[in-house]
Amino acid sequence: MRKAMALATALLLADTAGGAMADSPASGPATVHPDLWPAAKSPAAITDAATEARIDALIAKMTIEQKVGQLVQADISTITPRDLETWPLGSILAGGNSGPNGNERSSAEDWAKLVGEFRAASLQPQANGVAIPIIFGVDAVHGHNNIPGATLFPHNIGLGAAHDPDLIRRIGQVTAAEIAGSGIEWTFAPTLAVPQDLRWGRSYEGYASDPKLVAEYAKAMVLGLQGALAQGRPVDSTHVAATAKHYLADGGTFEGKDQGDARIGEAELIAKHAQGYPAAIDAGALTVMASFSSWNGVKNHGNKGLLTGALKGKMGFEGFVVGDWNGHGQVAGCSITDCARSINAGLDMFMAPDSWKGLYETTVRQAKDGTIPAARLDDAVRRILRVKYKLGLFDIEHVDRGDVAAVGAPGHLAIAREAVAKSLVLLKNNGSVLPIKPGARVLITGPGANSMAMQSGGWTISWQGTDVTHADFPNGQTIWEAMDRAVRDAGGIATLSDDGVYKEKPDVAVVVFGEHPYAEFQGDVPTLDYQPAEAKDLGVLKKLKAAGIPVVAVFLSGRPMFTNPEINAADAFVAAWLPGSQGDGVADVLVAGKDGKTARGFTGKLPFAWPADARSPVEKPQFEVGYGLAYGDRTKVPLLSEKPGIDVAGMLNVENFFSGGRARAPWTLSVVDAGGSRQVESGPLDSSYGLLRTRSVDVAAQEDGKSFVWSGPASFRLSGPNADMTRQLGNSFALRIDWRIDAAGPATLAFGSARADLSALVGAAPAGKVSTIRIPLRCFADAGADLTRVDAPVTISGDKGLAVTLVNTNVEAVGENLACPPAAK
Repeated sequence: MRKAMALATALLLADTAGGAMADSPASGPATVHPDLWPAAKSPAAITDAATEARIDALIAKMTIEQKVGQLVQADISTITPRDLETWPLGSILAGGNSGPNGNERSSAEDWAKLVGEFRAASLQPQANGVAIPIIFGVDAVHGHNNIPGATLFPHNIGLGAAHDPDLIRRIGQVTAAEIAGSGIEWTFAPTLAVPQDLRWGRSYEGYASDPKLVAEYAKAMVLGLQGALAQGRPVDSTHVAATAKHYLADGGTFEGKDQGDARIGEAELIAKHAQGYPAAIDAGALTVMASFSSWNGVKNHGNKGLLTGALKGKMGFEGFVVGDWNGHGQVAGCSITDCARSINAGLDMFMAPDSWKGLYETTVRQAKDGTIPAARLDDAVRRILRVKYKLGLFDIEHVDRGDVAAVGAPGHLAIAREAVAKSLVLLKNNGSVLPIKPGARVLITGPGANSMAMQSGGWTISWQGTDVTHADFPNGQTIWEAMDRAVRDAGGIATLSDDGVYKEKPDVAVVVFGEHPYAEFQGDVPTLDYQPAEAKDLGVLKKLKAAGIPVVAVFLSGRPMFTNPEINAADAFVAAWLPGSQGDGVADVLVAGKDGKTARGFTGKLPFAWPADARSPVEKPQFEVGYGLAYGDRTKVPLLSEKPGIDVAGMLNVENFFSGGRARAPWTLSVVDAGGSRQVESGPLDSSYGLLRTRSVDVAAQEDGKSFVWSGPASFRLSGPNADMTRQLGNSFALRIDWRIDAAGPATLAFGSARADLSALVGAAPAGKVSTIRIPLRCFADAGADLTRVDAPVTISGDKGLAVTLVNTNVEAVGENLACPPAAK
């Protein structure tokens, strides 16, 4: 036992989970010169003399506690209406995985009820008779995507392909009506990012790489969501507050890293990334959201030059600036419960989903001791109250929202269907395979053919959108359902096949494939190569093509990707992006009716360059921005180069197995018990017999860990390609695991065929804190593991009573001579 404990001490290195890692050294200064920035101005109608007088009177009556409360926003998963009796917070949000009473699939009626309960609680008079209504915000980013049955639109990248500002305005109107219909008055949209490196996991939230189009869309979407602001009148019951986000250059970070650093000069910052904001401000945007990211090493949540000098100064923004999910905690010298620097820099409202209580108490102290000047505090409060008055939340000119009949209305669905059709981009149509002819026998296959999740993408019902089913959108159609009906209506026959197998040879095959759902940093990728590890979809395309069947590829993705092999294997290739719930919009363009004509033609044009290789930023476009074929075009796409242009295997980083809350490509995470194996994505999942439960949890950032709780013998496993790790073996590398032991118990680790007993390490770990173990690869090689073909580098097995949270696991070089743990029996 003494030897085991000594070994545990040698291998166990406690780490803290408190703060984000510092950015890499910046390439230049982050000094802001406001005179260089474009001029703009919030419309005079954002307020009026009578409203400002009411605000003056209200601020004069407010205690410091009440003022600070206005600056703090909590998530519904961590606060109840009754809490507002003690903590007078000014805002509530529902994050991507939060629903009323913990139910992500709550109805519009449930949402309206919850909002009403928070509103009523906030209106109970407190000290000095002050009663201020809360403002309730939600991520409605492609329609009211939080509510089953709502109208779901294509994600922004698809809307960018439509090149139609009027359509964007109408989408904004529909989205606003449905948000308001569920009793909510504020959406965190539109995203005005101009993505430069498509490895970024939020690329699909950007409309285009062209700042001019982003600016046009910014104006259109703000006007659609809010309506035109009118002097002396509140925003009406069918409109909501818009949020221009994420300020600034969230799409310009180095290597496309989410929450990373934009290492660019001020001129480029303005020219590429700031153009949407003056347009949004001039249109009346009531709020702006600060970005997680940095500009030349300075976090935007704490950059006074950007928030105050440029945004509120030169661009004349008179609404309020809200933070992103605990983003203030990434500011130098701050934590998620202590960040006066953000407020002093110009942030007006903290988004503090789970940190609100400690942050509120700290901020009250800082307001009282002068760390936060009284003038800055009052300015932030004024801006927030100004927006609340404009939304009609006070008794004076009160606006009632909550017409649930608006959610999923037929007229709204028709606009979504139109948007889907206009978003499609035809990259190839050799031999005029499209449109599908009347009377054709059509095979429809591919993982995306009958998947509402794949065609909807992230930010759908849940944050990552991986668990979406057809039942969530009963008024929608999968691409299979839409194509099947359209083909039959034209006198043909459609057949769905999971694997491309058919009984009777079809006249044409439609293969629907692409990226699986993801959101934010969980969508970051090392290269733009599609399916770099196992090209299963390419195999299906080639198999059908070899059988002499004309093949149509429908590619679902949140970004252009290196798909030259797939384009070569298909006769026609359609970039369908993430179209949302209305699959009919796809069939409207691809399938001809009995008269030989389609309901709509191809009008979409690429909003981003399509890469000729796997490098990013795109150095060599295969198809330029603005490219897109139409019916009648005789353009023949020749055989394309299939060279990726980089060492994809090297870029895949097979040494990194799990981080940021998910398995990293090309590795996958599964839970295994006697009932078999089940692959884990982002949602909660139990193993086949329910002996191992996993769910995403917050450790140092949103959902950056996976919790595993055992109720019987089971394992979790990271598996993937047969990676050759002999190089690492010869260079003193070790397997590293960062985890938090939530409940100790016997545990074993398998690396390939080698097994080690981790029970002593688990027992010695500091309970409830993130800790690290490192085990040299030579230990596994000595125990018989074949390091030339590693397909399962991490399998943790346990039994009832064990509970751990996995934060990170990878292979890394070590400079110390570590001992090996005992072999498992």
